[in-house]
Amino acid sequence: MADVKNLRALFLHQLKDTYFAENAILKALPKMAEAARSEELRGAFGVHAEETREQVKRLDQVFRIVGEKPEGVTCQAIQGIIAEGEEVMQEFSGSDALDAGLIAAAQAVEHYEITRYGTLLAWAKQLGLGEAESLIRETLVEEENTDELLSELAEEAVNPAAA
Repeated sequence: MADVKNLRALFLHQLKDTYFAENAILKALPKMAEAARSEELRGAFGVHAEETREQVKRLDQVFRIVGEKPEGVTCQAIQGIIAEGEEVMQEFSGSDALDAGLIAAAQAVEHYEITRYGTLLAWAKQLGLGEAESLIRETLVEEENTDELLSELAEEAVNPAAA
């Protein structure tokens, strides 16, 4: 049965990929918060770290719903996005542009997550996983809200300060 390549198998693979990504993001957020110069941005990263912990718990629940144990598969995409963020932190450390770079890196993460959760939501619907669907939708809304918050913070304060 493990060799069956169908939508459920693809859903499970993406679920594992997303689980890995969320756990990697949990490790990266404190570093980003520490590097941020703006108190408001530090706070936003802190709030999102708490949200991310809850998102991991929701993913644990989705794994239970589909009868699988929670585990990740290496997500090279998120590793690359996080590495780019670390590069920005090093290259722009101490500059007025650092926070703008941190927001750009964080939004790259958010956009990645939005695509993953959007796909998982569509597949959960197709597979008739109603309980999983509501958990995934909750996380998708949080990711979209975080992206919007970061855009507002960038446009209203951080980008003008960097200019």
